[in-house]
This record gives sequence, C-alpha cells and structure tokens, in this order.
Amino acid sequence: MTYIDKLAAIRSLMEQAHIDAYIIPSSDPHISEYLPDRYKCIAWASGFTGSAGTLAITLSFAGLWTDSRYFVQAREQLADSGYELVKLKVQHAAEYADWLAANLPPGATVAFDGWLMSASLAASVRKPLLAAGITVLEDIDLLAPLWSDRPSLPENPAYLVEEAVTGESTASKLGRLRAEMRRHHAGAHFISSLDDIAWLLNMRGSDVICNPVVLAFALVTNDSALLFIDQTKLSGHDRASLRASGVETADYAQVGAHLAGLSGKTFLLDPRRTCSRLYNTLLPYVQEDLNPTTRFKAVKNEVEVAHIRETMVKDGIALTRFFKWLEEAIGNETITELSLAERLRRFRAEQAGFVGESFDTIAGYRAHGALPHYKATEASSIELRPEGLLLVDSGGQYRTGTTDITRVVSLGHTTAEERTDYTLVLKGMIEGSMAVFPEGTRGYQLDALTRKPLWDELRNYGHGTGHGVGFFLNVHEGPQVFNAAAVDVPIEPGMVTSIEPGLYREGAYGIRIENLVLSIPYADSLFGTFRAFETLTLCYIDTQLVDRSLLETKHIKWLNDYHAMVYGRLTPHLVEEERQWLLEKTTAI
Repeated sequence: MTYIDKLAAIRSLMEQAHIDAYIIPSSDPHISEYLPDRYKCIAWASGFTGSAGTLAITLSFAGLWTDSRYFVQAREQLADSGYELVKLKVQHAAEYADWLAANLPPGATVAFDGWLMSASLAASVRKPLLAAGITVLEDIDLLAPLWSDRPSLPENPAYLVEEAVTGESTASKLGRLRAEMRRHHAGAHFISSLDDIAWLLNMRGSDVICNPVVLAFALVTNDSALLFIDQTKLSGHDRASLRASGVETADYAQVGAHLAGLSGKTFLLDPRRTCSRLYNTLLPYVQEDLNPTTRFKAVKNEVEVAHIRETMVKDGIALTRFFKWLEEAIGNETITELSLAERLRRFRAEQAGFVGESFDTIAGYRAHGALPHYKATEASSIELRPEGLLLVDSGGQYRTGTTDITRVVSLGHTTAEERTDYTLVLKGMIEGSMAVFPEGTRGYQLDALTRKPLWDELRNYGHGTGHGVGFFLNVHEGPQVFNAAAVDVPIEPGMVTSIEPGLYREGAYGIRIENLVLSIPYADSLFGTFRAFETLTLCYIDTQLVDRSLLETKHIKWLNDYHAMVYGRLTPHLVEEERQWLLEKTTAI
C-alpha cells in the first residue's frame, strides 16, 4: 500500500468504529526514544522517519506535529503522503490535542493505543479533549489489522556485564532502590524504561538499534525482583547470576496479566516512562515520581568514569584517523555522505571493545548540515567536494562507555560568514565548558550561558544545548538536560552531559560543535559549594575556521589548553605520521 492507501484504510476503520480522530505517537510500550522496527508506526503510516513526532488523523485532515529539528525533513518525507506538517511551538507539547479540541464538535471520539503513549502524555491529551466534551478511548490499535508484514519483536540475546566494568553489583543497586521505595512508602516499583532496567540489572543487549538494551519490564518489591523478558534471550549462567542477586524471570508477554492480579501495594511509578495501558492497570494504587534508577545511573561512579576516560581515548584515535583520511582523500577519490559515515564506523570498529554506533551518523555536507537530525539515504546522499563545510555528528557504543561528538570541518573555500558563525558557535561551546556554577544549578541556566555569545550577535538555535549520556547505554539519557525548559534537576558531580551549541542557515550550511563533559566538584567558598566541568571528548577542533578577533583571551587559552590535552592523550597511541598530522591540527592559535 502507498501512504495514501494506508491513510484511507485507517480512516475506513475509524468510520467503522465511530472514531472521529486517531492519534499515533512515536513510542513503544517502554516509552523509548529509539524504537524496535515493530513500533515504527509513524514511519509505516506516513514515511516520516524522525525520532520525534505525532500523527493526528481526522476524517478530513491528517497532520504530523513535530519540532524544528525535523521541519525540513518532514516536508520532504511527507510529500504525497496525505499528511501535512504542523510545526510545534513547544517541543514535546501535545499541541495536537488542543487542535483536536478546537476542531472537533462536542460528542466526538478520539482514540489512541495506550500501549504507545506515556501516562503523563495521555493525561495531557485527555485534559483539553474532555474539557471540550470529547470522548477519549485509550485502548484502540487501528494499525494491527492493516500492517500485515509488521516486524516481530527482536530475538537478540541479552548478557550481563561484570561488576569490574559497571562498578556496582545488581544486589547493591537493588538495595539503593529499595531504600528509595521505603522513603516513598511504596511496597513495589514497576519499571518500563529499558535503560533503567539495563542499568539496574547490569544487563545489555541489542533489541533497539544503537542502544544496548533489552525489551523487558521489571517489578521490584521490598523482598523480591521479577524481570519480564523473553527468557530465551538469557543464558543459563546469566539466569543463575540474576537469581543469585535476588532476581527471578517471567515471560515478557505476561506483564499485563501479572500486574492486573496484584493488589494491596502502593506502586511507585514514573508516569513519563510508563505506558498509559499499564499505568491504568495499577490505579488507584500509584504514587508518582521519577524512577529512582534514572537519578542513580545519571551519576557515574569512579569505575565508570575511569572507563569513560579510556573510551574517549579510543574514540579520539578513531576520529583522528578518520579526519586525517578525509583530508587526504577529498578531491582524490569519490566520497559521499553515506560512504563517509561507513568509513567512520570502520575506524571505530578497529578499537577494542567497540560494539556499534550510538546513533546513526549525521554526515551533513553544505545545506544538509543545516538539518540537525539529517540522515543520509541512497536518495539524498551527495558527493563531497573540496569546498564548503561538512558537519559530522557521530558516536560509538563501547563495552566501557558511550560517545557522542560533533565537529565541523572546512573542505576548502569557506566564506567570512561561515567563519564568523563557526567562531560564535565555538565561543558558546567554550563558555559552557568553562562554566563554574554553584551547587543546585539547573540545566536551563547553563543553557543560557552557552547561548549568550550567539544571542549577543542576534543568533540562536532551535534545539537544546545538551543532554545526558549513558554508560554503555542510551546516548540520550536523563534526568538532566541543558535546554530552556525549567527542568528541576540539579547538575551533580558524576553526570556526563553534552555541550553542543549550533547555528543553521537553511539551504546553505549548519554548524554544531559538541563535546561531552563530566560534572566535577570545583571549590568551596563563603558563598557556597561550586561545580565545574571536565571535558571528556578528545578530538581536534578545526582552527582554520576560527576568526581569532571574535574570541577573548580566555577563549583562546581554553582552546589551546584543550588541544594540548588532546595531543598529549592521543599521541602515545598513534604512529609518527599520525602524530605529525595531529600536531599541526592542535597547534596553538
């Protein structure tokens, strides 16, 4: 079926069921950002492949609501699909629910599949609709009868990671979790989010592309722990190890029936990371709060930090060899955005402990660099020339850490405007990296510090400044985030976060420079306790594009000190030719 055919089929089912509007979110029963193929419902229905968006379908209109990161991509992918792009004013807001409330008559019916929407989002959707006299059905799956070749759930094996890598045993983590449960006066805690479960049980897998997680649910009480998983994924040895840590296993498909049979306990649940269907099963015995494991895993222990530093050296070696190859090959061999991404993956794969990419590489040449989440395809991939700007945003999953880095390099013949924009973005990244801040500082305050050099020149960017990064886990990790939203999470020592300001000129070029930083103690004074950042990422920054006149002495010193660190950390692992090349790239300005 074409996308037009699929839309017509959905509307036919809506009419049969007396449904006036149907909502398709981008999610799965675990409220994941990146999805197994089985749950890529928006891509199947409309052709849009971005990781954030919502379809809302009425009998006369069909729209995709998404944020500014995907406007250009959505316009291209929705052509001839029957869907129109609707631009979100606020990222992640349920503005489609407000639109439906304003455009449907009282007595209308709106439906969605409660397995694919978080409890908190469902509440946000429900509120304006119910206020407008509209009925909401939360258990309707209209895609199942239409999606005849829908992929099955992944059957990839899972495995346990030794304590020497994670720095803490499963038993110890369960002990910390139960202490938080007691503080909340909760007799049970149900976890849906895959990275929380992976962290808690020191378990990894490959059920979601680029994310080393396993499809599973977990139920923890004061004296037991039950893991709902396809039990064929685990070896007998790993099941025995889990049992020794106090964790039993049950069939993945039985989670709903098991929860429905429970009563008499107060359940601690995170409504933003629990699907509406399972959340409603446990009502009214629910106490809402952030999953304690989300906070725990955000603060890396000393063992994890040591491994991350080692991993950054490996990643830096791969990146050095990649950019050296690129500089020597451009103009001498055919290089496309797709072949470039594959070559980078191969350089990373040469490093010990490499598991895979932490996300699909964004290799955006010239105008494609202005698409923050661009992914080259066979149809879109273009050939690189020895001119203009190239943006490469990439990362690796290693057994000892997760990386995420963005660099922009000159391929030749750049303009004054490009150099000015580049320097201002670099200045913002340096300001964020140099920040010294009091205990209790939130991410939105650091976001503003990073943006100020761009704001001073009437420039800005439409995405957040930074996100948390997991330890051999999801490249996007909470609870901390550096963006304009008033997220009430203090930045604590041990958190790993990206700093990635950008600037995008649609149709021309994009610039983003990204390092990962570790929050560290800094100093105490009469005015309190202060924190700072240790830069973890090890890769040169292209100084050909720097307009030195736009930088202050402190920015130049930071850049020169950073390059000295990069050279010092990487050169023991490089051959002489590579050392000489990196020496040139890291020469003080």
